[in-house]
Amino acid sequence: MRGVAGEPPLDPATTFAVGVALAKWIGQHHLDPEVVIGMDTRESGPGIAAHVAGGLEKHGVRARFAGLITTPGIAHVTRTGPFAAGVMISASHNPYHDNGIKIIDHSGFKLPDDQEHAIEQDIFACLAVNAAPEPAKLATDQGLDQAYLNDLAATLPAGLAGVRLVVDGSNGAATYLAPALFERLGATVDRIHCAPDGKNINLHCGSQHLESLRERVIETRADLGVAFDGDADRSMFISHSGKVVDGDMVLLIAALPLHTRGRLNEVIATVMSNLGLEVALRAQGIGLVRTPVGDKYVLDEMVKRNAPLGGEQSGHVIFRDYATTGDGLLTALRVLDAMRESGQDLDALTSAFVSYPQLLVNVRVKVRRSLAELESVNAGIKRAESEFGDKGRVLVRFSGTEPLARVMVEGPAIDRVTYHAHAIADAIGKELGVA
Repeated sequence: MRGVAGEPPLDPATTFAVGVALAKWIGQHHLDPEVVIGMDTRESGPGIAAHVAGGLEKHGVRARFAGLITTPGIAHVTRTGPFAAGVMISASHNPYHDNGIKIIDHSGFKLPDDQEHAIEQDIFACLAVNAAPEPAKLATDQGLDQAYLNDLAATLPAGLAGVRLVVDGSNGAATYLAPALFERLGATVDRIHCAPDGKNINLHCGSQHLESLRERVIETRADLGVAFDGDADRSMFISHSGKVVDGDMVLLIAALPLHTRGRLNEVIATVMSNLGLEVALRAQGIGLVRTPVGDKYVLDEMVKRNAPLGGEQSGHVIFRDYATTGDGLLTALRVLDAMRESGQDLDALTSAFVSYPQLLVNVRVKVRRSLAELESVNAGIKRAESEFGDKGRVLVRFSGTEPLARVMVEGPAIDRVTYHAHAIADAIGKELGVA
């Protein structure tokens, strides 16, 4: 659930109903009647958490409050603790006035679609009764986030002595946890955007706004910089020279040592991952399996293939040997470990990655029709594919949430990429009408 805080479905009545419905689900599955709740730094978080907890406790399920913690932190605590489920209050990279509720089951994974649907129906049933919401009083259990940090630190026993690191906390969930983790391991940490006020989460900072991090890394001559998003399930990096290192490059960095140890033969990524990743992996004898956009699809394919590594260009990387979800802090540790083991900096580790020019054009359309029916569009796609051969890609798809057709073209030269992307977009507009 995600939307504007205070408005349905994030109003008091609905968030209380979420707790009621989750309590009913726990009872039906005969699970231990205890749930852990965490949140990021949005000013609406405590109120939403209190109403979810109120609904749980109204029906006999105890709510323990982890306070400020990351989404992967809640997944970890849920999986390793005595909890039937975990609830994270966050809207990830969205601005502060948005918020959301994510439910995680005891395995550390998101609930299956059929169980989400059942809980949704019980939420509607609770709302129909029109019961007055009763928020619970919550006190933060300080030990929960520390258990998460302990386990993260244990994945890097060699420590980080001598590393100079700039951390952009996005004024979000990683604000205190990330610096504490890196300093505990021996790094010297320079903090930026680690002063949340309830309204500045993701504001011109974090993984989607790397300008200030790049400036600070260059200014202080740090070894690298890392930026998180609001709930810290993703991270992006800046090398000592100012180079942006995204999720695709992290997948390459992480894949090579796993392949050397015989742990990995293929990486799972989405259709949006740059062709440069595919080329660099292929040169090392590693395959790339592409999924639709979304970490859910990446994780599903990883489970199906028993693959240890997958992720997205946006910095959402999943290391299944350690976690059930993308974790920005864990990703940073794995990148730092690769630097330590190889004796190379980020520039050297990503030197084999040649990024292909990529352009995404969105067309707001009046109607949708099957792409297979659009003759001029398919002709444009074939022209681009014929010109680029195996040195380019064309992807055309409809948005799942907006009346948009998305055209992504990738190739060796930006002028030809631009030409074909706009030619295909124009053809879509003529076939379907521009809204």
